[in-house]
Amino acid sequence: MSSVLPGWPASWSRSARSNATMLAASAALVLILWGMARVLAWAPEPIGPNAQDFADGTWVTVQLTLVSGVAGLVLGLLAALGRLSSVPPLRWLAWLYIWVMRGTPLLVQVLFVYFALPALVPAFKVSDFASACIALAFNVGAYNAEAIRAGLLAVPKGQIEASKSLGLSGWGNFVDIVFPQAMKIALPSLVNNIVSLLKDSSLAYAVGVVELTNVGSRLQAVTFEPLPTLITTALVYLVLTTVLTQLADAVERRFDVEGRRP
Repeated sequence: MSSVLPGWPASWSRSARSNATMLAASAALVLILWGMARVLAWAPEPIGPNAQDFADGTWVTVQLTLVSGVAGLVLGLLAALGRLSSVPPLRWLAWLYIWVMRGTPLLVQVLFVYFALPALVPAFKVSDFASACIALAFNVGAYNAEAIRAGLLAVPKGQIEASKSLGLSGWGNFVDIVFPQAMKIALPSLVNNIVSLLKDSSLAYAVGVVELTNVGSRLQAVTFEPLPTLITTALVYLVLTTVLTQLADAVERRFDVEGRRP
């Protein structure tokens, strides 16, 4: 028997469920960040006495993910538009950016931004956190660019021609017709990139950012007890990725107005 009330569109029920899931996942993330130190404080040594360090490192990991994730979306959109541009220099520049970012290891990119870029550009002086965010944003932006480009190319040309026949300008056509559909198509790949970014942020430890992996590495070096430290670090990442995956899945369902997902 359907759970949808008579006369209500089925999409309303799906939308309500996805909104509830997004709220629950967001609340769970806030609760994790707020209560992690209290929960880990009950753990035996060496975890319990260092619970606050794990909580602080987790917060830095979440900050890295949010900042670089938002910047990566902007960079990905610009690069995708550049790849589809009718101006050859823009196409070449976007292609070069994507080629380099996807063809080199992320760790090398993080080290390059922190060590090599200030040597090349002496005026470039930022913190270790900002350096890590820049490298992570440019890396995930390259992958986002290909996802967005695929979404833009998947929009039927007939819709574009029909909107032009109705008098929409090129910009209006893009904003009202092409872009919304392209982002819906690219959304699964984009949210997958954000989840991967959370795990990739662990490479920020290489430039001294005191995030979750760095906290675990420092504690292991001091206590010489790798097992509890690595298990705790892995469990925290597992909890974070689970919550973020649930949030991403709810976002996908929220914009699945055609009901393609069960």
